[in-house]
Amino acid sequence: MDGLESTAEIVRRNAAGAVLMLTTFDRDDFLFQALAAGASGFLLKTAEAEQLIDAITALANGDGLLSPEVTRRVIERSVNSPEPTTPAPPVLDQLTERELEVLHLVASGLSNSEIAAKLFVGEATVKTHVSNLLTKLDIRDRIHAVIWAYENGIVGAGARSGDSGSTDRT
Repeated sequence: MDGLESTAEIVRRNAAGAVLMLTTFDRDDFLFQALAAGASGFLLKTAEAEQLIDAITALANGDGLLSPEVTRRVIERSVNSPEPTTPAPPVLDQLTERELEVLHLVASGLSNSEIAAKLFVGEATVKTHVSNLLTKLDIRDRIHAVIWAYENGIVGAGARSGDSGSTDRT
């Protein structure tokens, strides 16, 4: 059983758990296969000890983490994906305006504390919003929420017009 199969099996057996993929494979195909298998984090084995500790801490807190070397490629792939031709997913109707705003800010790469400062709320409130949107979207963690948002045109180049919380590019 390889690392991808192991990841899928761990996630299947323990949906509440988090898998950090630590690998030498700096390839997009492997990265996206790992995320599709359910990995919540992805680091290259060249990562410093502090990055590894930060990744484990992030996953333990329910967040996701990507190696800085691959983050830009994930964003570029999502931004360069063709615009969705299907209507907005029905689940969007279940998200509050604030949850959509938090989803946009999470997709922008902000931490809970940064989002709290931007929205003038407490960090616990942000954590509640993130938890609620993950539950409503049936998604494991922040990384998969960002991928979901890009794939469904909620954020990024093909973002649906009129969405609240769309990012200002000025």
